[in-house]
Amino acid sequence: MNNIKDEKQTIIRDYLPASLQPSSEPVQVFAPSNIALCKYWGKRNQSLNLPITDSLSISMGHLGTTTTIESSSDSNDHVYFDGQQLDLKTSLFANKIIDFVGLFRQSNGLPLTIQTTNNIPTAAGVASSASGFAALMLALNVYFNLRLEQSQLSCFARMGSGSASRSVFKGFVKWNKGVREDGMDSHGEQLSKHWPNLRIGLLIIDGEKKSVGSREGMARTIETSALYKSWPEQASQDLLRLEQAIATDDFNLLGEVAEHNAMSMHATMISSWPPLVYWLPESVESMHRIWDLRADGVNVFFTMDAGPNLKLIFETESEHIIKEGFPNLIIATPFD
Repeated sequence: MNNIKDEKQTIIRDYLPASLQPSSEPVQVFAPSNIALCKYWGKRNQSLNLPITDSLSISMGHLGTTTTIESSSDSNDHVYFDGQQLDLKTSLFANKIIDFVGLFRQSNGLPLTIQTTNNIPTAAGVASSASGFAALMLALNVYFNLRLEQSQLSCFARMGSGSASRSVFKGFVKWNKGVREDGMDSHGEQLSKHWPNLRIGLLIIDGEKKSVGSREGMARTIETSALYKSWPEQASQDLLRLEQAIATDDFNLLGEVAEHNAMSMHATMISSWPPLVYWLPESVESMHRIWDLRADGVNVFFTMDAGPNLKLIFETESEHIIKEGFPNLIIATPFD
């Protein structure tokens, strides 16, 4: 673990100012969750979260993480999650936060109080870690006056959670896999496209923490799934088709590619050993309801990350009938 931390610190150190200038006031930052339309599944470097393929996502508007950083009232760090103080001796989450903060304050001490609040389920396959580490990175940049560039913020957020590289931005975001060993060319890039009537609906099947995390799931899939060998090429082709759909306002192409990409990713998981099945019976039932709607002429598609929850993709003209079919749907407006 220390070797991983040292590797990250060695990379980060070159981009930090000679001395930190902590804010005298609390700093609060929001970062949206993001949903990958072309998935990130598989790493070429585990410690730096460097992906095997490029990916492309859409941000979730008002759904994500709010993080507040301020100086501690005593000589100790304090971490709060959703209003509850966490025990630094026992909480894995709190220690991840403190370890990440330590990459930037390094040997300067500066005890902090960090408060994080999610308005989405945590560790349930809705990219809460992406918005969490993106918000933390953005808050650190402001609190310590680091003056980092957007690409650098994306790279460093990625060190906390791979998908956080995309949550530094809003709207459509492409995450370039990069080729450098230090990963400083592996970062998000916001696309200029604005699609104001595009909607993403979050369908919560189960908000509990998943039993197999994404990091473990990726490693298992790469090691044991014969189907994974075809995944990098498919992801590359899917990305090109998604970029075409975005450039030409082709909603049906966007939805078809995103849904097929998600199902293909889950196929690699299911073919791993032991099989990795994030779906619940309600997940499959919801898929069939979406397919039935589409058969009836309603333009709606879905995508899924590593969890049982679905994300519906549709435009405003279909919103009313989709809400009738899924009354508990949480709707995000990525371009509002």
